[in-house]
Amino acid sequence: MTDTSTTPHIVLGLETSCDETAAAVVRLEDGRATVLSSVVGSQIAAHAPFGGVVPEIAARAHVESIDAIAERALADAELTYGDLTGVAATAGPGLVGGVMVGLSFGKAVSLARGLPLVAVNHLEGHAVSARLGAEIAYPFLLLLVSGGHCQLLEVAGVGACRRLGSTIDDAAGEAFDKIAKTLGLSYPGGPALEKLAEGGDPARYALPRMLLGRKDCDFSFSGLKTAAARIAEGLTTDDERRDLAATVQAAIASQLAERTDRAMKAYALEHEGHDLRFVVAGGVAANGAVRARLTETAAARGFSFHAPPLAYCTDNAAMIALAGAERLVLGLSDPLDAVARPRWPLDEGAAAASPTHLAGRKGAKA
Repeated sequence: MTDTSTTPHIVLGLETSCDETAAAVVRLEDGRATVLSSVVGSQIAAHAPFGGVVPEIAARAHVESIDAIAERALADAELTYGDLTGVAATAGPGLVGGVMVGLSFGKAVSLARGLPLVAVNHLEGHAVSARLGAEIAYPFLLLLVSGGHCQLLEVAGVGACRRLGSTIDDAAGEAFDKIAKTLGLSYPGGPALEKLAEGGDPARYALPRMLLGRKDCDFSFSGLKTAAARIAEGLTTDDERRDLAATVQAAIASQLAERTDRAMKAYALEHEGHDLRFVVAGGVAANGAVRARLTETAAARGFSFHAPPLAYCTDNAAMIALAGAERLVLGLSDPLDAVARPRWPLDEGAAAASPTHLAGRKGAKA
């Protein structure tokens, strides 16, 4: 392994795991990350008529726009391909058709320009995303919460993650989106539900509290989602819908805070005498009610609280570029035959030994 820790790295990041085609340029020098550009091409209009992401439409859109978006990221950074020291592309997990587009483009850049390639785990990108806005040292406790993922992890260093808890069914962001759809809200549902919840009564409706008999750090949102959908079917006024949205948001924030509190208690015992850092990342980290509740939880347990800037909570390429740059600092890169992976757990040992979902043909879920 080559130590390149004193070398500034300027990395082009590419993100195509779902419905955003994104490219960014990040400089990493002396442990400090600077985002030189970040471009995100949204596909919301293309998927809105279907109420969710259509994989085939997403993959085609990535193909049509990836080259122009990468060029724009370089132009915004006032750089050329010749100024780069590496290229990083999401290699999974995600919609594999889209993942293949960004990874193939990254391979082409690597081959044509003689640059090292880093095939990045999308979840590792989220794990380091808060480091785009502040210098946050390893190790830290991470709550990764998005439309496709909900898990608690100890992040000891680059690529060194230990799973403490995960959802056994739906992710929190998925619950937000599906409940929003039953309320007749537009896609994407999570932000629309948060807006609707403003001024609502979070105690008006009774929603189930899941996994009450368990003392672990796992999550479950399917029962809450089903109960909220049934209530939504009988609502007739805007006030009722507003109150249900507020109740759902409070219930999800509560479960996230309860499980995080358990993880913090265990983590603090293992790291007694050391600085305690907590990071929340992923699309749901942009939700104001969730942030507020987790901030309170962290303060009560003596943890510093960190979250990415709002622009880097949802899928973006700056986090992919930073994850790639951190690996290049350690002399780590990937061959041109790196594969696109629809499933790729951060803690592969835990996923294999204690799966929360049965492994499919493409491997264990995150």
